[in-house]
Amino acid sequence: MRIVDTHLHLIYPDRFSYPWLAGAPEINKPWSNESYWAEALSLGIEAAIHMEVDVLESQMVEESRFVLGLDRVVGAIANGRPEHDGFEAHLEALAALGKVVGIRRLIQGQPAEMSQTETFRANLRLLPKFGMSFDICAKSHELQVVPGLVAACPDVQFILNHCGNPKIGEGEWESWATQLKAIAALPNVVCKVSGILANVKPDWTVEQIRPYVEFVIETFGWDRVVWGSDHPVVTLFANLTRWVNASREITAGASVDEQEKLYFRNAERVYRIG
Repeated sequence: MRIVDTHLHLIYPDRFSYPWLAGAPEINKPWSNESYWAEALSLGIEAAIHMEVDVLESQMVEESRFVLGLDRVVGAIANGRPEHDGFEAHLEALAALGKVVGIRRLIQGQPAEMSQTETFRANLRLLPKFGMSFDICAKSHELQVVPGLVAACPDVQFILNHCGNPKIGEGEWESWATQLKAIAALPNVVCKVSGILANVKPDWTVEQIRPYVEFVIETFGWDRVVWGSDHPVVTLFANLTRWVNASREITAGASVDEQEKLYFRNAERVYRIG
């Protein structure tokens, strides 16, 4: 089963500044395209979409320009600031690069009011004009802002990152599941099966994460899920190989058609890379 990785971070400290990495010493080092593919190709991963790595605002366009020139990177999800005026000019600069398939602006760690302003939402409504989607990254306790944002932009394709970041290591379930159902009720959002290994403890097992992945798939349905590695964040408590193997084990009972949707077909449709 081939895989399109919809969430690959590449880190080039010699080219870009990543201020947030000062608080993440475990991954504060170079993570090159070559090192990723040295492991990924043997796992069946054939192509990847690069996910922005929160570089300085002045470097956002150049980050996408650079990664789109790398081998097997078939698209880029760029950073942007839809809370600011002038966002459309930023989208125009990104669109000129070709293969910028979406935008992400971290909601995680930001004031809840940021995504509720009319400026933010009006700017997101520009995305279909440029053939771009919007990736939502929020912690589980921040998910309450998501339904209102998605509902206010009905023509925008949203992708909820990291299964909504359930606190698996703390046993969180009910509050996360309730929020996830509310988000899934909106037709213009899909969920990314990625990133959950950043929310476990070092002794995690496949059986511990299985209910979360299965609930996401059951709640959104096989047509509204995509798979991502979240590399190199995944290396905090595992590695790429272990996450791929865990994902395959959890979905082993699904049909070939269902697995194809999760691992590459939905990604090609949602991100328009088919």
